[in-house]
Amino acid sequence: MPPDDDLTAQLHEWMPLCATLGMRAKALEPAHIALELDWRPELCTGGGLMHGGVIMALADSAGGACAARNLPAGSAGTSTIESKTNFIRGVTSGTVTADTTPLHVGRTTIVVETVVHDEAARLVAKVTQTQAVLWPR
Repeated sequence: MPPDDDLTAQLHEWMPLCATLGMRAKALEPAHIALELDWRPELCTGGGLMHGGVIMALADSAGGACAARNLPAGSAGTSTIESKTNFIRGVTSGTVTADTTPLHVGRTTIVVETVVHDEAARLVAKVTQTQAVLWPR
């Protein structure tokens, strides 16, 4: 497995938004994607709470990477077509980690589940996402 810096560089090349937000890749395997993001004031709403959209962007990026790692041969890519997020607790410091696993890998869709935890391993959010499999035209 490549060092984390190499994984993060690969993630940033795939999805430039991940670089903009400061996401880091810890695992980019077909069966498990792990991305991290540090709390920073500029990623917050009022009161120092990490913005829900930032948490969703982390989960969506992990879901997209998982789908990309599980694409059928000959396909051209993937795109999120549905995402359901349940927020459990807020984040006011530290690092959040998104762990994603595939639930279904098909020819037209890939369904993934992402669990987001804080540094204390407390559940922050749970996301179920459907990714379309894109085919060359």
